[in-house]
Amino acid sequence: MHELSIAQNIIEIVKDYVPEKDYKDVKSIMLKIGEMSGIVADSLEFCFEAIKIDTPLSNSKLVIEKIPFMLFCNKCKSETSNTFGVRICDKCGETDTYVVSGTDMKITEIELDS
Repeated sequence: MHELSIAQNIIEIVKDYVPEKDYKDVKSIMLKIGEMSGIVADSLEFCFEAIKIDTPLSNSKLVIEKIPFMLFCNKCKSETSNTFGVRICDKCGETDTYVVSGTDMKITEIELDS
């Protein structure tokens, strides 16, 4: 389960960006997770909840926004959603496409209690 190591990395990233005196004030950590990232959001939340218990981040929560898998077609210049992993344009059937979104995970915001 690689979600456990991702949850651990999230905690380390928060510690890198938030001063130690403010760890206890971290209210939420906003993530964007792509449909094709290979990350199971429910598993990540479960792992995060389990490992944050004995840390200064014990009152924080993950807020996850799922990002759809999107392609851009170089032939018809369309941006379309498609079946996971299939890089064929839904509009014209062209294979000359590239992935626009849906394959990564980003921490977009760390919210602190004021």
